Amino acid sequence: MNKSTTPNVDAGEIEKFSKLAEKWWDPKSEFKPLHDINPIRLTWINNIVGGLENKTVCDVGCGGGILAEGMSSKGATVKGIDLSEKSVNVAKIHANAVKSSVNYQLISSLDLSETDKEKYDVVTCMEMLEHVPDPKKEILACIKLLKPSGQIIFSTINRNIKSFLFAIVGAEYVLKLLPKGTHEYKKFIKPSELIRTTREENLDVIELIGLTYNPITKVYRLSKDTDVNYMVAFNK
Repeated sequence: MNKSTTPNVDAGEIEKFSKLAEKWWDPKSEFKPLHDINPIRLTWINNIVGGLENKTVCDVGCGGGILAEGMSSKGATVKGIDLSEKSVNVAKIHANAVKSSVNYQLISSLDLSETDKEKYDVVTCMEMLEHVPDPKKEILACIKLLKPSGQIIFSTINRNIKSFLFAIVGAEYVLKLLPKGTHEYKKFIKPSELIRTTREENLDVIELIGLTYNPITKVYRLSKDTDVNYMVAFNK
């Protein structure tokens, strides 16, 4: 494993996802929500960047490669990076099985931004910021990977009473969409905090949008409601 001189890693979080790694591509497993939302976020990302075809993309915190493979299928040249060795191995095995061309690497965004001379048209960092010790450091590392005039996209969870009730109590304990302990409320990030960091780097907001779940119809959809899950895209 690559060792960063400036680590931004929570070993407990890495272990948490490593234990589930073999289930990444099981749409009925703990990763069902990611499989369910992937078509929605993939379409949104594709539209936001003006089409992924022929774009170079770095998917930070790629996990088992669900989004990375989706972006590759849209014609992008994709590099997926993660610090869970088991997840990266699963991603490689699945890519080989379906003949996907995604390039997976066991490396952090911090190390990649220091060692990789290549810059990317698009950088995605989805459902990851709420799992690292220092979100701002992660955001800055992702921005460093981006080409001038490129687009960067984050998705994470807002921090308020509603998000606590929906993302933790509801999703983990009532509906059991996620394993208990998947999220910690104190690690949630308000959109204003994320946007403030990007503005310090002279990035402009393209769109801020919410992703909501109806427990009755069991359907996810894009929404103006950003109180819980949200995605935000920026131009450099």
